[in-house]
Amino acid sequence: MSRIGRQPIAVPNGVTVNMDNGVFKVKGPKGELSVPYNTELTIKKDGDNLVVERPSDQQRHRALHGLTRTLVANAVKGVSDGYTINLELKGVGFRAKMAGKNLEMAMGYSHPVIIEPPAGVTFAVPEPTKIDVSGIDKQLVGQVAANVRKVRKPDVYHGKGVRFAGEKIALKAGKAGATGGKGKK
Repeated sequence: MSRIGRQPIAVPNGVTVNMDNGVFKVKGPKGELSVPYNTELTIKKDGDNLVVERPSDQQRHRALHGLTRTLVANAVKGVSDGYTINLELKGVGFRAKMAGKNLEMAMGYSHPVIIEPPAGVTFAVPEPTKIDVSGIDKQLVGQVAANVRKVRKPDVYHGKGVRFAGEKIALKAGKAGATGGKGKK
C-alpha cells in the first residue's frame, strides 16, 4: 500500500472540509481552496482526520492515491498556515523594493523589472536583498517564486542572480588564460 497515501491528514481546529462531486473544498482562517480529485478514490472524514482510500491495487489507482492525499494535505495546510518561499538576491546593485503591491527589482538591466502578483499571492521585502513570496496555494506560490527567479537566474561563473534561500550554486572555473596563468611567450 502507498506509504504516503495511507497516512491520515490531520484537520486543525477552525478548518472545515467538504467533499462534493470530485471536488475537495477546504475553508480556514487564511482563505479557501478547492482541489479536484478522481471520483474513483474516496476521501473520508474520520474524527479530526481525513483518510484517502483507493478501490483497487491497479497501478493507476496506486499512483492517484498518493497524489490525491498530498494535494488534499497541501490544501489543508495552506488554509491553516499558508506557504512562504524565501528568495535572495546576490550581486552588486541587485535590490528589490515594494511598489504598492507589486515587486520592483533592479537586476542590472537598463530598466527596473516590475512583477505583479496574481490573486492569492503576496510579496514582502524584509531587506533589499531578500524577497518573500507568500500565499495559501502551494503550487501557485512555487510557480510565482520560480518566475521571480527567472528574471535573472544565478550565474554559474560568479553566482550572481536570484536564488532560493539556502540554494547552493556550483560555480564553474573560469578559463585558464583569464587567470593570468601560462600563456605564449
